[in-house]
Amino acid sequence: MKDIPLNEITLRKYEKPIGLEKRELIRKICLSLGLLQLGDSRDVIVDILMILIEANKNKEKLTSDDIGIRVEKIRKEYSLDTKGLAESNIRRQLKRLRDALIIEKTNNNYYLTEHLSLKEIFENNIEKFVIPSIIKRVREYLEELDK
Repeated sequence: MKDIPLNEITLRKYEKPIGLEKRELIRKICLSLGLLQLGDSRDVIVDILMILIEANKNKEKLTSDDIGIRVEKIRKEYSLDTKGLAESNIRRQLKRLRDALIIEKTNNNYYLTEHLSLKEIFENNIEKFVIPSIIKRVREYLEELDK
């Protein structure tokens, strides 16, 4: 048996999201879902998710190159560091979002899962699928301990 998790999730609770500007709101969502760690200075995943949320309004599918160009533009608009914009890092962050079941990839194009809202994706994929399966497996370990 290996100590490699089949699935994992980190959830964090923050203050109520009142009066947050859009990028800060998405940053808190990334922190809440464990996609971003506290104190991370490299938060390109926030911009990637923000771009995919905007693209989702028109059911747009974007290549990693399209995403990289848009991320650079957003980071300049917000006067943020442009480190971490290498294509390899953009693809790595996209893979993290895919592994979290938040986005899908078809023919090298990325988009929010089934073009749903982020709220629907959370409810359908994380709340109803990932969390219950993890809880079930933890219970199996606890039951085995009680034998």
